[in-house]
Amino acid sequence: MRIQPLMARAAASATTVVQGVRPEHFRSPTPCKDYDVQALLNHLILWTGHLSELSARGRSAAELPDPAIMEPGHDFLHGDWAQAYAKQLELAVAAWGEPGAEDGTTRMGDAELPADFVAQMLFDELVLHGWDLAVATGQSLDCPDDVARAAYDATARSAEQAREMGLFGPPVEVPTRASELDRVLALSGRDPRWTP
Repeated sequence: MRIQPLMARAAASATTVVQGVRPEHFRSPTPCKDYDVQALLNHLILWTGHLSELSARGRSAAELPDPAIMEPGHDFLHGDWAQAYAKQLELAVAAWGEPGAEDGTTRMGDAELPADFVAQMLFDELVLHGWDLAVATGQSLDCPDDVARAAYDATARSAEQAREMGLFGPPVEVPTRASELDRVLALSGRDPRWTP
């Protein structure tokens, strides 16, 4: 199954959340222990906007128009940053919709990986970090069940490796009747009841 149509919907939801973030939120904590809102926004913009478009085109981070954005601490949050992200994310999602984008291998940063795996990982980033930003800033993430189920499948594909790398915590227990979104959050080590 091609993930790009679901990625487009997840991107629209994440964009809505990002546009609801205000400067007074920047120092607020998020469910990602190493990131406050500002750091998480910068992470999301770099990976799901800029690097995602390159990956969809089979290009490496070395081909970024502005290599400085890869430097630790680079801050995208100036000018009309939310609108700039929305436009860049639109370009990235459109690139994943081009014929063959999810086939074969591609680059993610400097690594060569299966293109469908990279697309699913980036889709997952939009859902999980979209939720992270939403709950950190008093918003909610619009995530229909079919999008959440696909995110669950994408998360399950990489969860053990992500845990080994310290990117995910241990799975969180949720009730049997938990929503589809709560299930994927729990699988990724996030507590769906998290509050700032």
